[in-house]
Amino acid sequence: MKLLLNVTLPLFFSSALFAQTAVLRGVITDESGAIVPGAKVTLAGTGGSPQTATATDNGSYSITGIVPGNYTVQASAPDLTTEPMKVVIRPGVQTLNLRLKLVGVVQQITVEDRAATVTPEPANNASATVLGGDDLQALSDNPDDLIAELIAIAGPSAGPGGASVFIDGFSGGQAPSKESIREIRINQNPFSAEYDRLGTGRIEILTRPGTNQFHGSESFNFANDFWNSRNPYAQQKAPFLLKEYSGNLGGPMGKRASFFLDLRRDAVDNGAIINGTTLDPVTLSIVNPFTDVFRIPQRRWGINPRTDYQLSANNTLTARYSFTHVDIPFAGIGGFNLISRGLRTTTAAHTIQATETAVLAENIVNEIRFQFSRSTNQITPNTLGPAIQVLGSFNGGASPAGHSFDTQNNHEFQDYVTVIHGAHSWRFGVRLRRQSDDNISRQNFNGTFTFGGGAAPVLDANNRPVLNSAGQLIVAPITSIERYQRTLLFQKIGFSPSQIASLGGGATQFSIGAGDPNLSASQFDVGAFTGDDWKVSPALTMSVGFRYEAQTNIHDRHDFAPRIGVAWAPGAKGSNARPKTVLRAGFGTFYDRFGLANTMTALRRNGIRQQQYVMTNLDFFPSIPSISSLAAFQFLQIREEVSPRLVAPTFFQSTISIERQLPLNTTLAITYANSHGLHMLRSRNVNAPLPGTYDPAVSGSGVYPLGPLGAVFLMESSGLYNQNQLIVNLNSRANKYVSLTGSYTLNRAMSNTDGLGTFPANPYSFAGEYGPASTDVRHRVSFGGSINTKWNVAFSPLVNVASGPPFDVTVGRDIYGTTLFNGRPGIATDPSKSGAIQTVYGWLDPSPTPDETILHRNYGRGPGTIFANLRITKTVSFGPKPAEAAQGSSRGRSDFKRRYNLSISLATQNILNHTNPGPIVGNITSPLFGHANQPAGGAGFGGFSEAANNRRLELQTRFTF
Repeated sequence: MKLLLNVTLPLFFSSALFAQTAVLRGVITDESGAIVPGAKVTLAGTGGSPQTATATDNGSYSITGIVPGNYTVQASAPDLTTEPMKVVIRPGVQTLNLRLKLVGVVQQITVEDRAATVTPEPANNASATVLGGDDLQALSDNPDDLIAELIAIAGPSAGPGGASVFIDGFSGGQAPSKESIREIRINQNPFSAEYDRLGTGRIEILTRPGTNQFHGSESFNFANDFWNSRNPYAQQKAPFLLKEYSGNLGGPMGKRASFFLDLRRDAVDNGAIINGTTLDPVTLSIVNPFTDVFRIPQRRWGINPRTDYQLSANNTLTARYSFTHVDIPFAGIGGFNLISRGLRTTTAAHTIQATETAVLAENIVNEIRFQFSRSTNQITPNTLGPAIQVLGSFNGGASPAGHSFDTQNNHEFQDYVTVIHGAHSWRFGVRLRRQSDDNISRQNFNGTFTFGGGAAPVLDANNRPVLNSAGQLIVAPITSIERYQRTLLFQKIGFSPSQIASLGGGATQFSIGAGDPNLSASQFDVGAFTGDDWKVSPALTMSVGFRYEAQTNIHDRHDFAPRIGVAWAPGAKGSNARPKTVLRAGFGTFYDRFGLANTMTALRRNGIRQQQYVMTNLDFFPSIPSISSLAAFQFLQIREEVSPRLVAPTFFQSTISIERQLPLNTTLAITYANSHGLHMLRSRNVNAPLPGTYDPAVSGSGVYPLGPLGAVFLMESSGLYNQNQLIVNLNSRANKYVSLTGSYTLNRAMSNTDGLGTFPANPYSFAGEYGPASTDVRHRVSFGGSINTKWNVAFSPLVNVASGPPFDVTVGRDIYGTTLFNGRPGIATDPSKSGAIQTVYGWLDPSPTPDETILHRNYGRGPGTIFANLRITKTVSFGPKPAEAAQGSSRGRSDFKRRYNLSISLATQNILNHTNPGPIVGNITSPLFGHANQPAGGAGFGGFSEAANNRRLELQTRFTF
């Protein structure tokens, strides 16, 4: 194995701190010249314990407090290694740059020798999870499922914005196939100034480079509903057929270049599960529950070539291209959505990445990165006409999306510099991003009829009102499906609209859009940072950084983000630099960007470019009024605006942790984390009717503070978020056959918003808005890894267990004149009150009075989830030994130092067949209140889904050479 090493005379005089000792530092790269963050460097002498260091995010490492003498140096990373080499360490500072070479790309049944250790290195926090080699086998082959699993492993530490994913250092982009991934790092070095998002929710994916020998693989995945279990939300087993093909090839391109090419094609016929409450089309009787399945053919293919070219001895160019195409002819079906809601979606995504790495000097490395991504999406509804929304029961009619087109272009430029100076490792740089969007949207241009529940006269068997002893109507709450039933029934009889309304029928609301569907907009943001990892002593490391961010489309230019981290290893000094305990503390300020999609919403729905009309208590269902007849009524419109005082959401995150080295190469980390968020995004109707002036029975009633202009939805940054967590991480590399990682999180998150889609239930009272955040999942356990046996069989489990998330409880109708159905019920002081509804949360009043206590936001709590996956792999090796194995450089058992390998795997998703509910219906007038009508987990890129069955088995064959 060749090393790119350069041991030079000391560049700097050592300080008094290092007068009798030495410092060894350098930069670690792979064969392509790209830096390798997180690589392990081991320095072993003739006596005492070996000293280790972990490369930081910029690929630099530093070992201090070395007693001069003869040593052996070796470095490794997932799938990368070096030959051990002997060096002579003299007093002062010495530079040793290391180049790692890819281990023979064959299927190895043994776990790479990556000991789990605790050190005060910034990038070696034991609370991080690093997946590489066989650890990746526990993850799904489907890229969408893989990302979902990584987010679950990252836990709820990412704040309300969710986890952030970086691919080869770039933000955004589509997840590569698992075969293209070299390593995944989760929550590593959380307070690095290089990154904009919260570090405790960061997922970094590094792709494979080429090699100096040809290697490749072919694989085929197959699954059929015959092996699988029925989805619990369908009365019959949904059809499912999966055929996934993939292959990759890597090798040299001359003496100075290498390549890696990955191809993938997915053909999945997925059965969509429809679950709700509908009407029998003949008798108009209520069908509850109504379930149906519908086969949806889905096709996806992608190609991901990468090449690495050594421009010179100090310059390397890496280029990567990714293309993904998705075609789904019946997307949008499932859950409450009937088959008529189906639409065809066609999505294509291109990504081009280029990185030039230059070693400007022995202690200076410069990385210049550029990414261009382009995604196009076309939506074509399969049926035309208005949409019908019966809240909490079913969604019928046509899709409200309309025939739409969207093209997004994203440019990202980075210029990062690493400078090593004695015990300091400086990293500074700038990131520039531009996003543009050309969009044609005909959202709701055909209109939507909405039916909600509420109070209505009680009817006898002949559909006549029931009177009490005083001759007055008896009123009781009815569900949304009952209102829809009465509407169709009385229309069939021939009643007039006024008669239908008096008997509890008629649509609750009608909305329709009109205007110019075309819109183009763009956004630019900049982020600059500088940071220093200072190894004060073998026992103490300080990381100090500063970041500045700014963007267009908002008037906020003061996003300054200081970061600081401290790691102390008591008792670590000199040659005894393998501590048993490390204490860490950190603090940082982070910002979220205001998305371009929000700006486009305000530009589109400003009442000029497009108009959104909303009417209540209408008498024309199912007819559609002309737009010209509505244009004269301004009070019917909805406008959306961005507050001129809106600023970027700000997070202040602090952590303190203790890390402990345990026997059997195991580490334990216990972390307390606090996140305080200010300026969280939320919305408010600033032109809602004044209290006491709105009558739900009279359309257009109310006194409006801004005049009869209709609703004005204002996007604001006035929200609050608070989160406290106790996190326990366990990482074990017990031996070369066992690699396990696990975590437990105790979480408490409170807020008064879950994003711009959050409106206060009462526009003139924020009482009860501060409650559990959507991220308030109290308990979460994650466990995974790889266990290999002497029979060449590997077991790769992945388990994620979580307690139930909160959900909002609403009355299912507009009670404040905001045009929104987010009003919350009151706690009924008198259960006998007309309209009161008995629930698991007590008697609730859908028409709350001032003397009643309103439920706080996210009052409900759903059930927990248990996802347990297991992959079992049997590998057979045959053929001659490759050259690297014959030379003894390949790791693992001798059985797997053969040229050809055939693996047969059985992957089981949800092996326990546990019912994991999806979103809980919070509408108290819905027949499904408090329950889910679909399993947890949403569709992936382009709407791709594999959720037809509850427990899914996949058979995989893989040939490598």
